[in-house]
Amino acid sequence: MGKVVASITTSVDGYVTGPDDGPGQGLGRGGERLHYWVMGGPWTYDGEHDLAMHGPDQEFFDELTAGLGAGVVGRGMYDAAGAWGGTNPFGGPLFVLTHRVEDQPAAESGFTFVPSLDEALDRAVAAAGDGDVSVGGGASTIRQALAAGRVDELVISTAPVVLGGGKRLFEGFEHDLDLEVLTTVGSPYATHVRYAVVR
Repeated sequence: MGKVVASITTSVDGYVTGPDDGPGQGLGRGGERLHYWVMGGPWTYDGEHDLAMHGPDQEFFDELTAGLGAGVVGRGMYDAAGAWGGTNPFGGPLFVLTHRVEDQPAAESGFTFVPSLDEALDRAVAAAGDGDVSVGGGASTIRQALAAGRVDELVISTAPVVLGGGKRLFEGFEHDLDLEVLTTVGSPYATHVRYAVVR
């Protein structure tokens, strides 16, 4: 069995989205700046660009995703991403945590809707085999996984922006965790820190 790795991008002030995020709004007002590192430079939702991830960001991403076998995301991320056009773009099955399982898309989409975090993680771990399981956004899904003691590594990419509003990664989180820094990678667009969750 591999590791459960939760990863997300935040602003310096701890927001994972800008204000007014959601379906049709992406990462909210100004939130696209969080993912300059993913896109390879400044971009907007309504602009044309031919950017691509590169340099230290690409190296970090490749190392992070090399061993992934399955993933878990929340319904908010799934909806905000427009269901990735209706087809799972990731390398393994993706389990979507949602109370609205009746909306389950066709099996060939690569998405499986599940009603509880434990079921989502159990199914992802089984599907991943010896591979790692990624726990992606949103913040609520990561908080739940951390609170349940199901995360082996926490990866936070901090973009050099202050958003001043939106959704905070640790909003309402009341658990005390010790983390061990495993690696740190920097670029002009983000500082990526990979932590082991100490048990």
